[in-house]
Amino acid sequence: MNKTPLYEYMNPTTASVTLESVDEAQGGKNLYMKGIFIEGDVRNANQRIYPAHEIAKAVKTLNEQIREHGGVLGELDHPSDLKINLDRVSHMITEIYMEGSRGIGKLKILPTPMGNLVKTMTESGVKLGVSSRGSGNVNESNGHVSDFEIITVDVVAQPSAPHAYPKAIYESLMNMRGGNKIWGMAQESVQDPRVQKYFKNEIVKLIQDLKL
Repeated sequence: MNKTPLYEYMNPTTASVTLESVDEAQGGKNLYMKGIFIEGDVRNANQRIYPAHEIAKAVKTLNEQIREHGGVLGELDHPSDLKINLDRVSHMITEIYMEGSRGIGKLKILPTPMGNLVKTMTESGVKLGVSSRGSGNVNESNGHVSDFEIITVDVVAQPSAPHAYPKAIYESLMNMRGGNKIWGMAQESVQDPRVQKYFKNEIVKLIQDLKL
């Protein structure tokens, strides 16, 4: 039986998302986000209940991947499937563990075009949440999830209405005046420090237009 794709949004307040800027010995200053990545034994906004033992199994598997690969990549907003798209990667999950019935995690913002968007938005005061992306079987009668697997955790914007699926930020960007220019600057800023000082001002203007 094919598993159901499962996306569970945690807003910044519920997830207790905190930002942490760390000076790495060799890599300069890095930005981290830490908080509740998924919560068990409660009925969530999607009317699903993840038993704590299901979350614990999924967290254990994800930890094995983190140890094997040095981290698990995640994206800015959800794609339409469960695959990791390298052109959308914004961060890497470096840590996840159980605290009671909750999965607590930490992710490192990467210097990719999407990672630069996340960094600039958070520095400008935009509140971002997290959302687990995985699969499992859902009991239609009571909403209990079984055979749960976490693929990754994505950084997302808070939906404008209850149960609204977050609109991809890069799609909004492409539909806005000057969006192509900003997208190009985001890509160039990864390799060219001279572009970075212009990129921040442009993206701040974009954030104000988006009214997130």
